[in-house]
Amino acid sequence: MSILQQVRNRNPLVHNITNVVVTNFTANGLLALGASPFMAYAHEEVADVAAMAGAVMLNIGTLDPYTVQSIKLAGQAANRAGVPVVFDPVGAGATAYRTAAALEIVAEVKVDIVRGNVAEVAHVIGENWQIKGVDAGGGAGDRKELALRAARKLGCIVVITGEQDILTDGTQLNTVTNGHILLTRVTGTGCLLSSVVAAFAAVVQDAERRLEAVTEAVACYGLAAELAAVDAGGQGTGSFQTAFLNRLSTITPEQVNEHCRIQRHIYPAHETKH
Repeated sequence: MSILQQVRNRNPLVHNITNVVVTNFTANGLLALGASPFMAYAHEEVADVAAMAGAVMLNIGTLDPYTVQSIKLAGQAANRAGVPVVFDPVGAGATAYRTAAALEIVAEVKVDIVRGNVAEVAHVIGENWQIKGVDAGGGAGDRKELALRAARKLGCIVVITGEQDILTDGTQLNTVTNGHILLTRVTGTGCLLSSVVAAFAAVVQDAERRLEAVTEAVACYGLAAELAAVDAGGQGTGSFQTAFLNRLSTITPEQVNEHCRIQRHIYPAHETKH
């Protein structure tokens, strides 16, 4: 059975501490996919919600000290309960405070998956990469090498999204080329992707299969965008956003198997540059 079908059959609860810009879109996207969203931020309940969730997604998009503490409490509770944690370090590198918060979170919470653009991931491991607002700027570095370094340093799966998505656990590295430029024209699509990754991770009990689950999540998401762009028929970003939610709810495992473009590589430690 495909992991997409498992998500729909099991309807995993995804606890989201996400930014205020994208809460509604994230909830609707998870519901369309077949997962169950839960948005809880209060210090008094985040640990309880995280412990009973299938996965927890932590996002620093709209940041303040209260939210940072909520993220820590939820992440640490998820760690104690064995619940997978996805971290989306939105805008890490854009300001000193945002970078410091991201570093503090990964130091105090064991994250299982980090999902961000190349600049965000670089700053989470203390490396510099040009960033403009919450978007990655140009850079001369090797994105695959950076992903491998980050996965090994953090001890988790790293997902760097862009024109080519890169996913690695530090040894196996997968690339996905599904997607559409319109995803960059609608706010919250990256944040929703992090929550979709969490939903797929929630239904995989074996940590050894987690990279495959995350890869299918990213490919499925990109394919849904490609199909939605056709459905929108050039009518603009509003039509695309609606079509995208529709495609998340109707995309089939057969479409994923036939149209997702995934390549898999093995990178032993001695083959990478340091």
